[in-house]
Amino acid sequence: MTVRKTFLFFVVFLLLAFDLSAQPAKPFYQMNRPEIDRIIRQLSEKPWTPAQKINYISEFFLGTPYNLTCVGDGPYALYETMPLVNFKETNCMAFCEHVLALSISDNWENFFNNLQQIRYRDGIIGMKTRNHYTMADWLPQNHWLLEDASAKVGGAFTKQVTRTISHKTFFAGKGITDTSDVLSDRTITIDYVPLEYLDEVEDNTRAGDICAILFANLDNIFSAHMFMVVEKNRKKYIRESSSSKMSTFDTPYEEWVKTKQQKYAKKYIGVSFMRIKEKLNKPGLIIKPWDIAKMRER
Repeated sequence: MTVRKTFLFFVVFLLLAFDLSAQPAKPFYQMNRPEIDRIIRQLSEKPWTPAQKINYISEFFLGTPYNLTCVGDGPYALYETMPLVNFKETNCMAFCEHVLALSISDNWENFFNNLQQIRYRDGIIGMKTRNHYTMADWLPQNHWLLEDASAKVGGAFTKQVTRTISHKTFFAGKGITDTSDVLSDRTITIDYVPLEYLDEVEDNTRAGDICAILFANLDNIFSAHMFMVVEKNRKKYIRESSSSKMSTFDTPYEEWVKTKQQKYAKKYIGVSFMRIKEKLNKPGLIIKPWDIAKMRER
């Protein structure tokens, strides 16, 4: 082989090795932190929008084992001492939080701090400041990054539901009697797309949408489960971490919707959709943790 051919072969090899549009060589749960940091840095250099990054980086979680108690408030917490970051195991909310933080970060340190800004009210780590309720806490506290896209997706099919959320009752159920500094009870109305119309609105969904399926018959909680919409080969999929398979996996959108409509019509009323704000969903966007406080004020 000539020197020129050897050089060209080496260049092609490097291009392939660092082509982030290719499928992951291995999942995150098989990587160490320096390897994950390298992926974050490479991804941050791509001229992709956060939604495109969500679509891509979430694939690294496929096959990750499900564990409801995979994350907590860290080893020095009073109540739940599970780790603040966990790539070895995940659950539905932790999966969405990790992916969202990865999509706006440029290295491990900023990912870690962005994750806490997403998970906790004002980024203050603790049981009482954690965004426990998807539609009542998590989405409103992340208004700096996300918008409720349910009406955009649902169009004329969109409906509303009103419920009262009580943090005091939630903490009491966990045996926590000190309810100082917790949020007051709140009556909230949200938009959703009814279960029976989800197949009608598939074209209105976007890769990178983060979703919550809503309980039908409970008046003190909205969300039963979180997941996201992704696209592969021009076909929509639901990507989720679920106890149904104790793993993180993809299901074709049509199949997922059909299953929910046929088997769970009495359990769920529909789905709410969350989306990166249009003004932020720009190619190459990176958000530094120290900029988020100002973004919250806008």
